[in-house]
Order: sequence, then C-alpha cells, then structure tokens
Amino acid sequence: MKRYLISPEKKQYRANLHCHSVLSDGHLTPVELRDLYKAHGYEILAITDHERPHCHQDLCEPDFLMITGYEGYLRPDPLCRWNMYAPEVHLNLFARDPMNTTMICFNEAFCKYAARDHALDEIAPRAGSERTREYTLEYINEYIRTARENGYLVAYNHPYWSMDLEEKIEAYEGIFSLEICNYGSWQANGLEYCGSLYDRLLRKGHRVFCHAADDNHNEHPVDDPENDSFGAYTMILAEDLTYDAVFHAMETGEMYASMGPRFHEVSIERNRVHVECSPVKHIYVHNGGKKPGHLHARPGEFLTSADFVIPHDADYIRASIMDGEGLRADTRGFFREEIGFPPQKD
Repeated sequence: MKRYLISPEKKQYRANLHCHSVLSDGHLTPVELRDLYKAHGYEILAITDHERPHCHQDLCEPDFLMITGYEGYLRPDPLCRWNMYAPEVHLNLFARDPMNTTMICFNEAFCKYAARDHALDEIAPRAGSERTREYTLEYINEYIRTARENGYLVAYNHPYWSMDLEEKIEAYEGIFSLEICNYGSWQANGLEYCGSLYDRLLRKGHRVFCHAADDNHNEHPVDDPENDSFGAYTMILAEDLTYDAVFHAMETGEMYASMGPRFHEVSIERNRVHVECSPVKHIYVHNGGKKPGHLHARPGEFLTSADFVIPHDADYIRASIMDGEGLRADTRGFFREEIGFPPQKD
C-alpha cells in the first residue's frame, strides 16, 4: 500500500517564518510586509521581531494568515554586544495561541526593543528567570524549556551565521525544527543552506524537522539584487488556512523547505520511495549512509520524477532536489519507526 509523505492531494501554503519589521530592526511596517508578501504569492507570514513579541492577528485576511512569534537570542557577552567572530544562538518562538505574547526570560540588555516600548511592557506577560543571560548549555536549555512550557514551538535559526558549535546544537533539548536555509545569510555568505548539518543531526537520532525562511529586514528595495526577501520559504501542508490547522502542520512536520523547487509527491510503497517535483536537475533521497539515492538530468533536460530503493538498514529517509540554478528544496527526515519502512527486501 502506498503511503504519502507529501501527498499530491494536500494544499501547499507558502510561508515566510522569519521576518523583521520597524518594531525591531526591519525597514517596513507590519502592514507593508503583509501586503508585500501577499503580492508575491505567499499565504502565511510570521513577523518575528527581535525580543519583541507582538500579535498581528488584525492583519489576517481570508486568504492570508499571520503567525504570532518572535526571535530570541543569546550571546556570550552579558551586555549583548555584537561580536562578528563570536558564536551566538538565535531562536524563533512560534505561539500556539495567536494571542500569546509572553516574553521569555526578559533581560533589558537583550530585549532593547521591548524595553523601549512601555505600552508593550505594560501588557506583555513574562515567564522564566530574568537574571543575566548566559551562553551556556544549561541556560539555553532552560530558555527553550521555558518557551515550550509557555506555549511556543522553538526553532533554531541560521546555524552557519551563528557560528555555534555542532556539539552544542546537538545538545539543545526541545528544538522542533532547524532553519536549514536562511536567505538573508545566504545572500551574504552563500553557505547558509545547511543540509549536511541537518543530515548529521538525523544520523545521530535527533527527531527535528527542517524549514527555510528569508529573515528579511528590507534595507534594500525589492528590485535590488541585495534585497533579502522571497529567496527561501516553507511550504506548509495544512488542511486549511486557519491558525490551528497551520500550527498543527508545523508541529507535526507537515512542511518542507525550499528556495524555489517544489515537491508534488513523496511516497513509499513496499521498499521504494517515489518523488515527483517541479523540473529539476538533480533528485536525491538521503538515507543516513554515504551513498544516497540519486538521479541526474542529462544536459539540456530536466527531471520531474524518480524512484529509489530504500536500503533495508536505513534509519531514515529524506528527499532533496536541486534545480539548474543550484536552488534546493528538502523534506524533513522520516524515521523507520515513524513510517514503517522498508517492510521487506527486493
């Protein structure tokens, strides 16, 4: 019996899950961002201003959904001074309740945007320790745990830019998804598509999803090559365009990351995986081993489908595609016990 990992029958909603407005260090208002992303074919936007939770549900429309969230960060410097050569941790917090604007582990040095907003300070609840933030595994896990206990999903942002040690990332508890691509950083360094890191996490048994986002600040106009919008996004396979349905899809991994290519179907039947997609040059199915399933298009041709045998001892699989410009799309990892593969050898 065929089992769909990405079903052709499910609607795919295009989302940017990392975005900054004038409420922190962005250059556009929330209304301008909503209108801009809607005009470019998006249906979902999360404005995740730095340490500045804000509910934007008044900007929702029947065909456009706003997700409540914000970006928290932790640096080695207790005064939050930026150091281009020092590691740090940035986390996106997505609220299960769209009206939830709880501030996690408030600290004035880090929460400068919120601290200056007296109206927000009066109404936003706080949770967790307000002691000086620490760039330690113990404190970071405490921060993540506090966020989860107060109704947030916690995502790990731009791992390459953050310069965080991989062994520390592996030890963070409660991360639901890795930002496999951050377009703003990719624009600057050309390296912020972290598929290899994601595979290493999966190989070590981490049940973490993956997504992609712009992290846009819109310092440059949309038609400028330096503009940081519309380069990476998450396709969310929700039952409908409601907050509960979209959040459930995120929470259960019904989504994939992309810089352009699209998956139409990923399915398993017996011990084979089938991929259908937009025209691409390369299709891969990673299996945790040194040699993933792979198929490459001939010069001047494109691929829209492929089939691969799943190794009998694979712990997980995930599909990855690449178009002629080197832009990728990646599913999350699907583990053996989660989907029951492969039932038998050929």
